[in-house]
This record gives sequence, C-alpha cells and structure tokens, in this order.
Amino acid sequence: MAAVVQKKGRGRKALKDLSSSEVNISESSSPGSGVRKEVGEGVSALVSPKNAKKEKSKSSSAGKNSFEDELLQLQGRLQQLQLEKEKTEELLKQRDELLKQKDEEIENRGKEHEKLQEELKKMQKLKEFKPTMSFPLIKSLRGKEEDKDEKKKNKGKKGTEKRKPCPAYVSWCKDQWNDVKKENPGADFKEVSNVLGTKWKALSAEEKKPYEDKYQQEKEAYLEVVKQDKREKEALKLLEEEQMQKTAMELLEQYLQFQQEVEKEGKKVRKEKDPLKPKQPMSAFFLFSKERRETLLQEKKTILEISKIAGEEWKNMTEEQKAPYEEIAKKLKENYNQEMEIYKQKKTEEAATIAKEEEEHIKVLKQEALQLLRKKEKTDNMIKKEKEEQVADPNRPKRPPSSFLLFSKEARKQLMEERPGIPNTTLNAMISVKWKEMSEGEKKTWNDKAAEGLNAYKKELEEYNKASMDNKTTPKE
Repeated sequence: MAAVVQKKGRGRKALKDLSSSEVNISESSSPGSGVRKEVGEGVSALVSPKNAKKEKSKSSSAGKNSFEDELLQLQGRLQQLQLEKEKTEELLKQRDELLKQKDEEIENRGKEHEKLQEELKKMQKLKEFKPTMSFPLIKSLRGKEEDKDEKKKNKGKKGTEKRKPCPAYVSWCKDQWNDVKKENPGADFKEVSNVLGTKWKALSAEEKKPYEDKYQQEKEAYLEVVKQDKREKEALKLLEEEQMQKTAMELLEQYLQFQQEVEKEGKKVRKEKDPLKPKQPMSAFFLFSKERRETLLQEKKTILEISKIAGEEWKNMTEEQKAPYEEIAKKLKENYNQEMEIYKQKKTEEAATIAKEEEEHIKVLKQEALQLLRKKEKTDNMIKKEKEEQVADPNRPKRPPSSFLLFSKEARKQLMEERPGIPNTTLNAMISVKWKEMSEGEKKTWNDKAAEGLNAYKKELEEYNKASMDNKTTPKE
C-alpha cells in the first residue's frame, strides 16, 4: 500500500511542475485544437486556480473592450448609412422634381404645338377671305388719266389738247417766214432769223398788237384748261381718300365677320363658279361607265369595284363596241362648243356694257368730286376765318370735343398699350368699329360728358359775344 501511495504522490508532483504554457496546446498544431484547449484550460485550472482566475478576468476585460469597439464601429457605420440614406433621398427628390419639370415642359410644348396648328389652320382659312364689296374706281380712273397724259406728251405737240400758245413774235415769224425766204433764197436759217428779228424790232406797237392780243387770248384759254385739269385731279384725289376710308371700314367689318364665322364653323370657303357657264361634256368612257353603274349597283358592288370593272371592260372592248359611245361624246362636244361661243359672246357684251357704265359712273364721280372739293374749300375758308378770329382775339372760347373724340382719346391709349407699333389708319378704323359696336347705354357716358362741355362752351360764347357787342357799341372818346 505504501508503494502505491508513493506512486500517486509522484504523479501529483509531476502534474504540479507542469506550466500552463506546456499544458495549453496551440490551435494550429492539430485539427482537434479546440478540444485540447478546453482540456488544457481545465487542467490549468486544476493545477493553478489563481492563474486561471487571472486569465478569465483578462479574457472578460478583453471581450468587453472588443464588444465596446464593435458597438462603436457599428454606431459609426449606422450614422454613415443614415447620412447616405438622406443623400440618396435628396437625390431621388431632385430627380423626381426634374422629371416633373420635364413632363410639364413636354405638356406645355404639346399645348403650344396644338395652339400653333390651330392658328395656322385659321390663317389658312383667313387667306380664303374674299370681299363681296365693289372697290372704288377713282384710283383706276386717275391712273388712266395719267397714262393718257404721258401718251400725249410722248406723241409731241401735234394732236395735243393742252398745247401751249405761241408767243407773238413766233406767230409773226411763221407768217413772214416764206416772204423773207423768197427775198433771200440763198440765206440759211440763222440769217433768215436775224432778218426777221430786225424787222420785228422795226415794227410799231399797232402792228404788233394783233399778234400780242392773239397770244393773250390763247394763253388765258390754256391756263383755264390747265386750271380745270388741276382742279379735277385735286377733286378726284380728295374723293379717292374719302372712298378709301369708307372701303377700309367696310373691308374691316367684312373681315371681322369672316373671322368670327371661321372661328365658329371652321369650314372651308369654296370658290363660287359661274352658274351660266356651260358644263364640259362627258367622254365616251364616262358614258359607258354611267350605263354599267346602274347594273353593277344592283349587284351590290362598291364604287371602287365599279370603277375597276368598268375600266377593265372598256380596255377589252373593240372599236366597234366603243363607236356608239364615241359618237354620242362627239355630239355632246359639238353642243358644248356652240354653247361656249354663245357664252363668250354674252361675256363680251357684258364687258362692253360694264365699260359704258364705268364711263358714266366716272362722269358722275367727277361731278361728286368737284362738289366735295367745293365743300372742302368752303369748310377750309370757315376754319381759316375762325382761326383768324381766334388769333385776333385769344379770349374767344374754344369749341369742346365731341363724344366720339372723347371716346377715341381713351380708346387710342388702350390700343397703343395693347398693340405697340400699330399704324395710324388701322388704329382709327378699329376705334370707329368699337364706337359703332357700342350700345346706346355705353355711349351715354360720353354723350353726357360732351353735352356738359358744349353747355359750358355756349355760356362762355354768349358772355364773350355780349362783351364784344358792348365794346363795339360804346362810343369812342
């Protein structure tokens, strides 16, 4: 028993002498390193319990430190991820806004494109505008008269109505030229003219008088003709301006009506054909197709099928089969030619009658123009007198503007603001159209303003006239 105990004691001593490093085996030495480690730790704990406690405390502290580091790292990572998330959200918002803007731009462009197409259609329809009014003939008349004058000038002095009168000396030279030439047959033009000059100087006043009287009469007649022509031209110009204003107004009204109709209906305006003009005759093929159409329609064929079948049948037909249709087409063409000749004759007769009516109308227009010129001259004289009176007496009250003038002042300002750079003629026309379109209730405000101004003017004028009469009646000292 003693031997056995000693052996056990030796065994314990050997275990006590082992160090922890000798007991612990490295993980890389064998595949069962984990198991060996656990066994080594258990053995070391049995061998040296103090060292085991120290190692446990160290491992626990190291584990705590590593866990805290990992937590810190994870927190930092989370913060980074949050920042990245916010950035991505902002980028997504920006992208959505850009997409919305692009969608809006595309929609706006589509709307603008539609508007432009509608405007283009309207413009194309407005091109078809044709006025139903008759334009004034004054301008054409003036042009014709100017052409006549130019032709007469180009022809020369012969055959001209407005020929300048010859001076007394020239007419006397014409009478004496042959006599002087007979007396001096060898003399040239210069010598003959010198002789005539000396003779004219030698003539007395009584001998010169008939030639001078003749020249004076011809001169007076010529000046009257020139004056009359000038007066007619001025009158025609004045009438042309008045008629052009009227036609411009009528044209504007018609154009506005046409524009409204186009906006409402949107239909194309077809060209009007002459109903009296004969229609062109049908050809042989059309006559044949007209016959075949009835039978093919009964067979319930479409129009395209009918045209194809008729064309193929016509091609396959012989000349003998085509002959009756061609004869009918010939007769129809002959009748058409006859009708066209009659139509052309009628047109030429109508043109001649229109030309005569134009001539008569021109005569009437000339008289109207002269009357208008006389009226204008009278009004000009009246205005001149009024201006002279106003200049002579600055205290004379001025006539107030009418209701239309008061309205036109305000309307002009509005139109100039709405449409800068608009020409004066169109502006005046638009103002007058607006005034015409206004109701009596709308016009009443302007009429009341004009009436107030007129009443004040009348009172001032009465006072002025009384004062002027008193000044005239007072005796001079």
